[in-house]
Amino acid sequence: MTIRDKNQNEATLTFYSEQTTVSGYKKIKTGREMKYNFKKIFAGLLLSLLTSSFALAESYVRFEQDGQTSWGELKGAIIHQLSNAPYLGGSPTGQTVIRSEVKLMAPVDPKDVYMTGFNYEDHIPEDQKTTTYPGLFMVPAGTLIGPEDDIIHPADSNIIGYEAESVIVIGKRAKDVSVEDASDYIFGVTAGNDVSARDWIPADIQWFRGKGAAGFNSVGPVLQTGLDYKNLNLTARLNGEVRQRGNTSKMIHNFDKMVSYISTYFVLNPGDLIWSGTIGTSETLHVGDVYEVEIEGVGILTNKVVQGK
Repeated sequence: MTIRDKNQNEATLTFYSEQTTVSGYKKIKTGREMKYNFKKIFAGLLLSLLTSSFALAESYVRFEQDGQTSWGELKGAIIHQLSNAPYLGGSPTGQTVIRSEVKLMAPVDPKDVYMTGFNYEDHIPEDQKTTTYPGLFMVPAGTLIGPEDDIIHPADSNIIGYEAESVIVIGKRAKDVSVEDASDYIFGVTAGNDVSARDWIPADIQWFRGKGAAGFNSVGPVLQTGLDYKNLNLTARLNGEVRQRGNTSKMIHNFDKMVSYISTYFVLNPGDLIWSGTIGTSETLHVGDVYEVEIEGVGILTNKVVQGK
């Protein structure tokens, strides 16, 4: 090897050494950048998921002030008025009111109200005939009352009873919906008390009057979105003492199945209600009694029983 060749080789070796070092630096730098970028992407995705989850968890109310009925979104102690029902695309008007200065009404205004009989095993009597599909019946929308209204005990009924239930609210028109797609049509959840005149039902042969008289069925206090309606705890109290307790995971026919089943035969419209059916046993309500239905995430629906004319 000549001196020139040696120098050339040394130069070449030096060049490759420097090249290798620079290449290694780039790899290290690139690796650090990738790790940093991954962290940023992961943090962004997590923030996005959390943000969307919280955005879905909204509380809506319907309220009366100075003889006028309005819709609103409840944020803490303040109601932000909406131009229409939230499931009809109502948007903020910019007006606000203090919650304590208005009367809360039923947080829904349905066209149709669907109820379900014997949808929990612990509510089915031993000799009761049941079906493999939801045992549906309907009540008129005029039966509904809100969280600050009284339950009316009819003068010509001797026995009325409570039935605490979970209630879903339909968000858009539904017809022939599959079980798999049913969740797309459920807007939110509220609590309900399906009061029944037990002496009217056998006398009438059917349930329309005994389940649907004016002042019987309370709902509220809010219409809540962002809840897992398949796994909601419900607790109900008569004059402060627990009388009913359960979870929607125990429903025989869950809400997805009921949306699918009902939409096979009927058209569900925004605001329509589907009740879960009650849990456990039901007892008699007397004038002066106070019944509470509490659902996690929804709040407590409280109504007092008063004598009707």
